[in-house]
Parts: sequence; C-alpha cells; structure tokens
Amino acid sequence: MLIPSQPMSRRRLLRSAGGAALALPFLEAMGPSLGRRVLGNDQSVDAERAPKRFVAICASLGFHGDHLFPESTGRDYAITPYLEQVQRHRDDFSLFSGLSHPEQNGNNGHASELTWLTAARRPGLAGFRNSISLDQLIAREIGLKTRFPFLALTTGGQSLSWTSSGVEIPAQHSPAKLFTAMFVDGKPHEVEADLDRLRRGRSVLDTVGLRAQSLKRELGIRDQQKLDEYLHSIRDLESRLQQSEGWVRRPKPVVDEEPVSDINDKALAIERQRLMYRIIALALQTDSTRTVTFQLAGLNSVPQIPGVQSDWHGLSHHGKDPEKIAELKRIEAAEWGAFGEFLDQLKSIEEHNRSLLDHTAVMFGSNLGNASAHDWRNLPILLAGGGYRHGKYVAHDAANNTPLCNLYVDLAQRMGLEIDAFGSSTSAGIKGLESTT
Repeated sequence: MLIPSQPMSRRRLLRSAGGAALALPFLEAMGPSLGRRVLGNDQSVDAERAPKRFVAICASLGFHGDHLFPESTGRDYAITPYLEQVQRHRDDFSLFSGLSHPEQNGNNGHASELTWLTAARRPGLAGFRNSISLDQLIAREIGLKTRFPFLALTTGGQSLSWTSSGVEIPAQHSPAKLFTAMFVDGKPHEVEADLDRLRRGRSVLDTVGLRAQSLKRELGIRDQQKLDEYLHSIRDLESRLQQSEGWVRRPKPVVDEEPVSDINDKALAIERQRLMYRIIALALQTDSTRTVTFQLAGLNSVPQIPGVQSDWHGLSHHGKDPEKIAELKRIEAAEWGAFGEFLDQLKSIEEHNRSLLDHTAVMFGSNLGNASAHDWRNLPILLAGGGYRHGKYVAHDAANNTPLCNLYVDLAQRMGLEIDAFGSSTSAGIKGLESTT
C-alpha cells in the first residue's frame, strides 16, 4: 500500500484530476442538468407496443395512518378520508402497509428520506454512504431510449435520485424550465451552443479520466477503489453525452399546451404539486422520459389551505392532539386530491388502445410511517397502474415488516431489468402484487 507523505486534500485531488474548477461531485451529477437541455420525443418507439414507465412520488412529511389505512383488508375495504380523494380510481391502485427498509435510524428524524429509493442503512450516520436509487438503476438500463434518461423532480427539497457512487442527483424544482427544455426548440445558434457544450464536456471527461488514472499511484487501496468508482461514473456519463448529441438536432414534440409559469409562493404548496404533476404527465405522454422521481417537500411554515393556520411540519408532530390532527388532515387530504388529479390525467390519455396509466407504474407513499414519531416502519405505499391487478388493501406484518425492496425488484423487472435482488430485498415481489400479464 502506498501512503502519501502528507494528507491529500480534496482540493489537491481535484487539481490533479484536471483543475480545481472540476469538482468531482459536479462531474458525477452533470447528467440531469445536461438532460434538462435536451428533452424531447423518442421517434424509435415500437408502434406496436407502448413503452413501460415508472414514477415514484414521496411525501416527505408522511400521512396520518388513521385517515389512510382501512380497518379491513382485501377488496371490500371501507373507504377512508384520504382514499376518498382517489376513490374513482379504486380499481386502478393497490394500497400496502407493513413495508419498510431495515435500519433506517439515522442522524435525524427525516434522514430516511435519503434512502427511500436506495434502502442504504443508517442514513447520515458516521460511515454512511448511499447506494444507487431504483430509478437510476432503471435509467441505466433504458434511459438512452429517450431524450431525457430520467427526471429527478421536487417541489423544493431533497432529491430522491442517487448515482451508483452514492452521489445525490440535483432535482429540478422549476416546472417552467422543465417545460421549456422538453417542448421549446432552441434557435439555431442555441442548438450549436448546446452541441459545443456537449463536445467540450466529453473532452473534459477524457482529460479527467486520464489524469485520475495517473493519480492512483499516490493512493491507498480504499482510495483507489473510490477512484475506480468515479472513473466508472465518467464512462457512464460519456455514453450519455454521446447519446445526447444525437437528440440535440431533433425537433422537440409539439404539445397543445402554453408554456407555464412557476408558482414562487411556497405557501401555495398544493398548487405547486399540481403544476409539476401536469408537466410529468406531458413528459410521459410525449415519451420524453420513462423514469420519474418526484419529492413532495413539506413546509416549516403555514400552507395556504382553507382551515389551516399552523406550521405544516409542526402539525406532522401532532402528538395525538385532535386539533392538530384535524388541521393536518386538511393538508394531507389536499395532497391526495392533487395526486388523484394526476391519476385522472394519466387515465384520460389513450395509448395503444389503453390508458397511459395502464402503461405507467406509479408508486405514491412516504419514507415515514408515523411522522409524529419519526418512525420509518410500516410505510404507506400505494401502487397505481402499471399492468397490475388492483382494487385491494394488503396489510403485511406490522411487527416484522416485509422489505420494501421486494416490491422494488418486481418494479425493476417490469421495466425490463434482469435482476433478482435490490438493496435489502429477500425475494422478488410482495404478497398482494399480481401482474395482469
């Protein structure tokens, strides 16, 4: 093992890899920012078979279980206040309880948000390193089939998407920028500028890769392993850049929609969710992408919802206070209402004699089972569409939860991945999950 005579600073490592301006995490995370410039339509989709899509939506402040989960399981469950908001789609979704990732106790009560799609253990604690998120595993397999390999979105908080090296992928929070990137063609000089940036980006990556290889001689074994992972990410990014060049000159899809304007008032939390849902539906309809994550951020302030006068985050820690729960119910019911409208949109779009919802697996839930206690067990998980047999509530063991990753394996297989394990999975699929094919 080679040990440097002095500790190697991060700044020196970056200079050795091509200059101090090239921060390693920035290079790892370039994919989404480049992708936002080159969204569009995949002209090579097989006309005889609609592509499959995957959408994951996480409400970071959870849902009050008494207003969500029915008392009885099966198909004849009695409707609950939150499910009433999506009652018209009852035959298009299944609700699950008793699912979780193991060892999600982290450095704070909301740390499990980091690992909702990864299942990495002990988030945020000493030695923690995140792993690849489910959406990125899928995008790595099918992402090059669309102009944008994935969309990582948020209303203003934490991203749900993580690279194979455990690096967070910045999430887009501006529907207006997203709409422009997907549907507004650039002027000729702007297209050429995009191409030039792509080419220069690949040139930089070539240089960084060569210099990083020479740097390995100064590193110990563990650092060499980290550097190898970094180089692997560079090679993966290079393939994305090469694919992106082919999309830049292609016309973007034409949609019968006017460009949108962002809602900058954070208090209009539900309206912000609705607007992003609208853009997601357009992205899926035009096959601009087939993989989407959407984080619904809460507020440390009062949302503008009738009957709500208290801080949202504070209400989520209600301590069983009936008045706080009543206010919280208004917020969370509104969230479920906005989600129901999203399902309306997907259901109304016909694609190959079926609805877009039939071709899209939509997972809606949270990283917290009981937000008041920061409990990451017994997560609320609703799965809609995707070609599954729906219409039921399935309760898994509340004491000994089923690994949520068992569901993730099935979702990945549905998207064409040949895997039989992911994260903390113990099998492929969960009780109550049935495909129609």
